[in-house]
Amino acid sequence: MSLSDLQSEIRALLHERNAILLAHYYQREEVQEIADILGDSLALSIEAARTNADVIVFAGVHFMAESASIISPDKTVLLPHLGAGCPLADKITPASLAEARKKYPDAAVVTYINSSAEIKAHSDICCTSANAVKVVNSLTDARQILMIPDGNLARYTARFTDKEIIPWEGYCPFHHFVLPEEVARAKAEHPGALFIAHPECNEAVVAMADFVGSTSAMIEFCRKTDVREIIVGTEIGIMTPLKKQNPEKIFISPSESLVCQTMKLITLENILASLKTMTPVIKVPEAIRIPAKRALDRMLAVR
Repeated sequence: MSLSDLQSEIRALLHERNAILLAHYYQREEVQEIADILGDSLALSIEAARTNADVIVFAGVHFMAESASIISPDKTVLLPHLGAGCPLADKITPASLAEARKKYPDAAVVTYINSSAEIKAHSDICCTSANAVKVVNSLTDARQILMIPDGNLARYTARFTDKEIIPWEGYCPFHHFVLPEEVARAKAEHPGALFIAHPECNEAVVAMADFVGSTSAMIEFCRKTDVREIIVGTEIGIMTPLKKQNPEKIFISPSESLVCQTMKLITLENILASLKTMTPVIKVPEAIRIPAKRALDRMLAVR
């Protein structure tokens, strides 16, 4: 079956099932092309909740599908490949978080959206890479903040608050292992280019950036800047919307490490199979969903 035939069959089945296809910016180009909504992880779940779709097909990773289940418990959430997990989310367990709470009993726990539903359920509030600073500064009664599970995001956030930030030593492998020398080489090869980075990158790389922000913020920055060459310090899947929206600009990846292998597990073939069989279903149990949603709602209430 050709690429276009696969895409057409998927779109027909989505219509038949009253389903919506969500695709994260890091997904394969051919998946992004047929998505109903393309975006950041939490934004996708929020947008899907506003639709009348009965089924959400999430082209992303496991914690993203869980977020959709948390926000839309009455919808069926499908994750086309159960192996599509998140190494960052795996850096923390409920047991290790419980131990940290004992060690820092006065600390508020701020949990990055890139975490499991169970970890969210044991948290005080969630954050995204876009609102982490705002969330931390909204906790007026807390002087000490345990930020989990991404240590790089925690250290970046610490630059913009007078609170004591305790970083969990987790990291996103493909962001964390971008090397400063790789960025320096890209800058030398493209002397007029700007370098933009995700706050999940290590501190040395973030320090080299002309702009630091979430994937959505990076896309917006690229749209607004007059500079024609931009070195992009995040997963290569973002190149698809960047090139589509800015055909006159040149986008350069500074490192071969910027590929999320688990994101790339989602293919047109397993999306089609998922729609045909209506599996695998991701369903967060109510005992976890309710406290996890409470942590998400607290974040969404921050203005």
